[in-house]
Amino acid sequence: MSNRLFQGIIHQMHTALDRVIGVIDDGGFVIACSELSMIGEARPKAKEEMSYTTDMMALEGYTYHHIGNGTNPEFMVFVEGEDKTAEKYAAILAISLSNIKDFYDEKSDKSSFIKNIIMDNILPSDIYAKSKELHFDGAEPRVVLLARFYTRSDVLPFDVIQNMFPDKSKDFIISTGEQDVVIVKGLDNDATSQDVEQLAQNICDTISSEFYCKVGIGIGTIVENIKDLARSYKESQIAIEVGKVFESEKEIISYENLGIGRLIYQLPTTLCEMFLTEVFKHGSLETLDKETLQTIQVFFDNNLNVSETSRKLFVHRNTLVYRLEKIRKITGLDLREFDHAITFKVALMVKRYLTSKPVKF
Repeated sequence: MSNRLFQGIIHQMHTALDRVIGVIDDGGFVIACSELSMIGEARPKAKEEMSYTTDMMALEGYTYHHIGNGTNPEFMVFVEGEDKTAEKYAAILAISLSNIKDFYDEKSDKSSFIKNIIMDNILPSDIYAKSKELHFDGAEPRVVLLARFYTRSDVLPFDVIQNMFPDKSKDFIISTGEQDVVIVKGLDNDATSQDVEQLAQNICDTISSEFYCKVGIGIGTIVENIKDLARSYKESQIAIEVGKVFESEKEIISYENLGIGRLIYQLPTTLCEMFLTEVFKHGSLETLDKETLQTIQVFFDNNLNVSETSRKLFVHRNTLVYRLEKIRKITGLDLREFDHAITFKVALMVKRYLTSKPVKF
């Protein structure tokens, strides 16, 4: 249980009760109090005396009450005074904090449960049993987003993301690294991939404008069953890593939109090197200058349309045809032919992959 959460409730209730109130932990120390100077104070006698009672007692000017049921509870409250009013206040305070503690513990258990699922730290057969135990809806549509912070700030990444998702019963924020935060987002039944991408964009815009941080977000696929969250999380990781290689200019990468890059990323580097050797003559790809490579990229971006590409490059159509013919002579591939263009496009991506040397999962 968070001492900070207890302190927040004590601070709010103090204005209504107008007495010194606080909470003692199982070690007999004051962990929250309306009088801040009393925090950290040891009250071993109160702890010892309360172990012999199941409810409430008065001692040395204060009334004590267990939080929860049974003897030797984890926490107990105290209220200034030994009168009936103090007893009433102590009972009210104990009930309030007990309910808050139960909610906090349940939420903490659910967060741990979700983290164990996405990290593959729980057996599939145990997922259903734990779901029932926690009264967790395992059939609700959900998606996993991985937010990776590329710049540091005074605010912790986890706190930044957590404050953006106030619905603690539906959304779960999990820290998986110093700069990585996982968002397990509950969705409506009619939610689409576009809705999730818009959510990711809103997150990026907020973090950029309010915290001046650069962040990248990988998006997994929407899953209908809780046991598939591990897959969605893995997809969000792959999206981030593949995006760094093939879509470095984008801050939001969806696993569903990775296309050929996803396949190339999973190939052994030896196979990729063999492919480049077979497709190109020795050194032919390296002989292409920057202008030629730009021409190729714009040609691809305009769906192999010569007229549109020449317009975008501000060159005459014949000039573009000359450049394409030059590329054919050097590489043996005529980019005006679809099959050759596909081969060249894949080869460029393979080359970028080998140059980046990404870390494999």
